[in-house]
Amino acid sequence: MPQEMSLTEVEAVARAAHAGQTDKAGRPYAEHLSAVAEGVRARGGGDELVAAAWLHDAVEDGVLSDAWLARAALPRRTKDVVRAVTKRAGEEPEAYARRILATPGARLVKAADLAHNADPRRLAELAALDEPTARRLTRKYATMRGLLGLTPDD
Repeated sequence: MPQEMSLTEVEAVARAAHAGQTDKAGRPYAEHLSAVAEGVRARGGGDELVAAAWLHDAVEDGVLSDAWLARAALPRRTKDVVRAVTKRAGEEPEAYARRILATPGARLVKAADLAHNADPRRLAELAALDEPTARRLTRKYATMRGLLGLTPDD
């Protein structure tokens, strides 16, 4: 069995996979990945969950395939968490939340993701978004936080 990827290697893969991608505010997408990884670490997550944080949007965004994830030299827990937080086309928020809650570590990664998405400084950058989009995103994040039982401190 090949040696597992180091956290530095996972970060490099994630940065390369999302290269050229920007968030809704036009910022390099790697800034979001870094913030989520830092948020996971700050919430007590170990290297397996920090790796999942770096990769949390890779399959969903189509920059890495599920086949790549299956072959990657990563711990099973990292792969399980990435799969759990990968929203599927047409999936209801309740089903998505149930999968996250059923996968050890996934709630912590999603909490860090939602915290960064709802960060007031980040939302200020999104102020350039049209009002209906801004309202939709705010509702979407609040709904998921509620489904996951997250408090403002999570």
